[in-house]
Amino acid sequence: MGIKIGVLALQGNVSEHICAFKSALDSCGISEGSEVFELRQAEDIESCDAIAIPGGESTTISRLIDKNGMRIALKNFKGAFFATCAGMVILASSVDDVRVNPLGVIDISVGRNAFGRQKDSFEVPVDIKGLNSSFNAVFIRAPVVKSAGEGVEILANCGDEIVAVKEKKHMAFSFHPEIAGDFRIHKLFLRNSGIIP
Repeated sequence: MGIKIGVLALQGNVSEHICAFKSALDSCGISEGSEVFELRQAEDIESCDAIAIPGGESTTISRLIDKNGMRIALKNFKGAFFATCAGMVILASSVDDVRVNPLGVIDISVGRNAFGRQKDSFEVPVDIKGLNSSFNAVFIRAPVVKSAGEGVEILANCGDEIVAVKEKKHMAFSFHPEIAGDFRIHKLFLRNSGIIP
């Protein structure tokens, strides 16, 4: 039976995540029978093996989760979450912006837009636990992890800032691995979540 990955398609760079996960599954030889799709309905959440929450505008994504009646289903999801940029904000337990109502999936406190505005975007090699060489990370209005609970493993730092974490099956990244053309992080997530051996 194939793998089913939903990419939360309320706002943000959805198509890039779909392409990245399809490439990761294909490189692992398990794309046949698998599905990576735009997740828009609460009733489709339970059937997923994993859900990706993409970058975008965290305040908008938070509001649309409620508008589309998806909050309870997302909080009760038993599979693995993969989050980038604004997605990290959404999965956090607390955020430095009252306009965002996070899901509390990962025990982290997050600061939004910690590296500045869109014009302050940058790329830098980052060492990530589980990868044998650095990853070219693209930061766009990126958040950072201000504090992490005992069960959270820090996967990467950029300078003094925490930019990648893991808790159980879930992973969250400040940057945008889906646009790097390097799918090692997606494969790392699939292995960590038990979706692939």
